[in-house]
Amino acid sequence: MEELAIAKEWELAATLFAAVIVVMLPMELWRLYKTRADRRRWLELLASASPLLPTLLMGGLVAAFILALYGGAAALAPWAIPTTPWTAALTLLAVDFLYYWDHRCAHENRTYWALAHSVHHSSPHFDQTTGLRVSFVDGFISPWFYLPLVLIGVDPLLVLGALGVIIAYQQWLHTELIDKLPLLDGWLNTPSNHRVHHAMQPQYLDKNYGAILMVWDRLFGTYAREEEPVQYGLTVQIESANPIKVHCAEAVKLVRDVWRSRSFAQALGYLWHKPGWQPEKLR
Repeated sequence: MEELAIAKEWELAATLFAAVIVVMLPMELWRLYKTRADRRRWLELLASASPLLPTLLMGGLVAAFILALYGGAAALAPWAIPTTPWTAALTLLAVDFLYYWDHRCAHENRTYWALAHSVHHSSPHFDQTTGLRVSFVDGFISPWFYLPLVLIGVDPLLVLGALGVIIAYQQWLHTELIDKLPLLDGWLNTPSNHRVHHAMQPQYLDKNYGAILMVWDRLFGTYAREEEPVQYGLTVQIESANPIKVHCAEAVKLVRDVWRSRSFAQALGYLWHKPGWQPEKLR
């Protein structure tokens, strides 16, 4: 029963991800071709896909880190919670809740933002390749947020399976092909809700962190509807399709600010506070 529940979660995640890519990516590529997208737009598409290379190269190391972290945590758990369809469903719900805080911290802590999550938001466009635009560094930070589940006795593979389902679900959200879905937008993450999340307009910033459910955003005051056309990217765009700059632009800015800090407290401020934070004397 335990192996069956975990296998079903992994199978569901793989099926969701593959189906979305196979169906939606060709449709978006065809739309770009029909609208005669310029060379810069195609280069941006390649830039969004470029994180796949370091992700694949570092995949073994990331997997080893996660297995060591969760294996050590599982050894400390006071008991083992059996894996059943019910506990699998509850684990998925718990991971969805923890993902909200993982995602929110990725926006509100500049170190996490600069080293990992800003990569995903740095494109001025929004399509299926944006869903692939994820830094491998995230694999060393994100797993810590789900550690409490392992420490209370949930099977680490079940936690990872639930996380896989959540990540796979989000792939279809990265598109402009699907308009608003009034029956779903209010309580599920949809393309409309996720477009808001990727927007750079002030009224949309730091909104819609949820993975599958919008319940957490509504509870914690971070939900926003798509009201006006979205402009994508960072508040200060990187203006480059260079894969190296895609990965490192915000990290370089963070290192520069820390290096120029006038005190240890100021350096910690840059590392800990939200992106855009400045010491009082510099505001």
